[in-house]
Amino acid sequence: MSNNTNSCVKIFNSDPSSLGLFGLAMVTLVASSQKLGITEGVSFIIPWALFLGGLAQLFACVNDSKRGNTFGTTAFGAYGFFWIAMAFGWMIQQGVFGEALAKTVDPKQLGFAFIGYLIFSVFMTIGAAEANKVLFIIFFLIDFLFAGLVLFTFGIAPEFSRMLAGTSEIVISMVGFYGSAATVLNPHFGREFLPVGKPFGIFKK
Repeated sequence: MSNNTNSCVKIFNSDPSSLGLFGLAMVTLVASSQKLGITEGVSFIIPWALFLGGLAQLFACVNDSKRGNTFGTTAFGAYGFFWIAMAFGWMIQQGVFGEALAKTVDPKQLGFAFIGYLIFSVFMTIGAAEANKVLFIIFFLIDFLFAGLVLFTFGIAPEFSRMLAGTSEIVISMVGFYGSAATVLNPHFGREFLPVGKPFGIFKK
């Protein structure tokens, strides 16, 4: 009688944060150019919103879920769907889905969506404080981005709020590139090549 030995192969998933952060960095870089008045329109922002802001972050979301990372899953999933929704919103405004739909657009509805994401970003900022300082800075800046978007959408201090949103967005992009690079290069070199900062240690034992 022969004994069959079943060997278990453990599959390791690489950290998807590098791609997720790169997607965030790219879409905010492109989108900020329009808010800051460097470029005009949103036609060429839409593909970046769909593929980098949307699909890249959703890819990171799914793979963070496989790693049991609730925080990363929620963050990348929520912001990934945000950018897909924004892309569809811009397409509606431009009449891609018909003139009748474009004529019934009420920007204040988008303002309420921004309020919801501002609330979400605030409590995610608290969570990011116990991840690392780079992530905390990104979420902290996202709070200001959504605050600016809320004010602008409701017509409150439009020039200031537009500049607040655009400036926050471009800094988010730069920090996002840094975070993506750190997530790739630190494990690649087997050392802390780019420091991301230790958690604050305020809320988590």
